[in-house]
Amino acid sequence: MKQEAPLHALAAYLPEGTFEQVMDFITRYKVHLTVTRERKSLLGDYRHPDSRGGHRISVNGNLNKYAFLITLLHEIAHLVTYMHFANNVASHGKEWKHEFSLILKQFVGKGFLPEDVEQAVRQSMHNPGASSCADDNLMRVLKKYDLRKENHYFVEQLPLDQLFKTKDGRIFRKGEKIRKRYRCEEVSTRKIYLFSPVYEVELVA
Repeated sequence: MKQEAPLHALAAYLPEGTFEQVMDFITRYKVHLTVTRERKSLLGDYRHPDSRGGHRISVNGNLNKYAFLITLLHEIAHLVTYMHFANNVASHGKEWKHEFSLILKQFVGKGFLPEDVEQAVRQSMHNPGASSCADDNLMRVLKKYDLRKENHYFVEQLPLDQLFKTKDGRIFRKGEKIRKRYRCEEVSTRKIYLFSPVYEVELVA
């Protein structure tokens, strides 16, 4: 379920001091912005103009302020990339990375972000991931500003063979790390899945 965010209410989702800069993007490109409930598969989404209207961006409303800002800027970078190249370039290719880096630069060095988030964003700007989720270091830092959930941990924090539960209720056993991800077995099906080290799960006693 989505709800349209009244523009004056947007400030509540953003770090202090960033509202005017964000609104400049929203008004300049006439963005139809919606704030959604938590979605398991994505943090934000951009849809280009079509018969239903102009540029549309949605962002999960449960994100902390710094994650909300970076996700929104991620989607704005998609918008700008679309305006320059339409659908003729890769979704998260070099053109999008260039636009995202240019946009992020406008929000660093101004005291908007905590020092650890600022440092992680600066590192990410050199080669921004397909999402904040694709940048493990940035994701790890942003998660520090979430409200703490009891009995929830990153996969990388769990011991080997520990059972854990995902948001959809499935139970897994943590396995060895394979390159950048953990090889985990779903208990009921014995199927193997690869998990990001900073994927948040619930501990199973």
